[in-house]
Amino acid sequence: MPTANRVLPDETGDVMSLTATDIEIKIPATPPESDAEPRPRVSVIVPALNEARNLPHVFARLPEVDEIVLVDGGSTDDTVAVARRLRPDIRVVRQNRKGKGNALACGFAQATGDIIVMIDADGSTDPLEIPSFVQALRDGADFAKGSRFHGAGGSADITRLRRAGNKCLSTLVNVLFGTRYSDLCYGYNAFWAHCLDVFDLDSTSPAPNNTDGRLWGDGFEIETLLNLRAARADLAIVEVASFEHSRIHGVSNLNAFTDGMRVLRTIAREWRPKRAKAGRRAKDSVR
Repeated sequence: MPTANRVLPDETGDVMSLTATDIEIKIPATPPESDAEPRPRVSVIVPALNEARNLPHVFARLPEVDEIVLVDGGSTDDTVAVARRLRPDIRVVRQNRKGKGNALACGFAQATGDIIVMIDADGSTDPLEIPSFVQALRDGADFAKGSRFHGAGGSADITRLRRAGNKCLSTLVNVLFGTRYSDLCYGYNAFWAHCLDVFDLDSTSPAPNNTDGRLWGDGFEIETLLNLRAARADLAIVEVASFEHSRIHGVSNLNAFTDGMRVLRTIAREWRPKRAKAGRRAKDSVR
């Protein structure tokens, strides 16, 4: 079969002659569509209580996700109206009790994605980090745990008292549960939806007849509760470096002493001496 000559200038300006036999054309093979790994659907859960002024900043930094579930805790400002104006496709859920833990439980129960990500509505957790959490899960983790004290993580918000308390509580959990957590009390996490049963959260019971109208796990102790139950269930846990920003507007509802005591009680309630070895895989997989 005859070959066609091509005449091309080289880098010096001289002319060089090439034939078809001198050229190797490689066409990348396209894998069949059925062999390609489908992209998991991502649901982002945003618990909110009077965060109307912060939502524009938070939503502006959200990467492309498949579903946003805003869980309203009975806001008296226009949190819900602002959320719907910014994201007409948003799903709004009303929590049935009080507290961040209950808000997350209600949001988790309504999520339809393959991956569930939990962020805060005050601007402290950066939505731009979501792809890092999703990638950690796609690389093999069951539970991607944000950490301000891992790798390039950090915080512009944590006080010395809260840092010291967090370190002591993290050390206690690592000893009791065989984990290697660097940041126990941080609420930026992601996990595969099929792991939701592991956490055994109550999103249906009415508010109890007690002083604060909350069940155990309905408060800020939810962050510790998720971490402990993930370890006890022997999930593959990976820490993801995260930077915590200061709240943009408003005042935090977190109380270092009372919420610290709830975390300590959570550790005591969740520890099972006979099952302490269940965290061994978590210890080996956290990095």
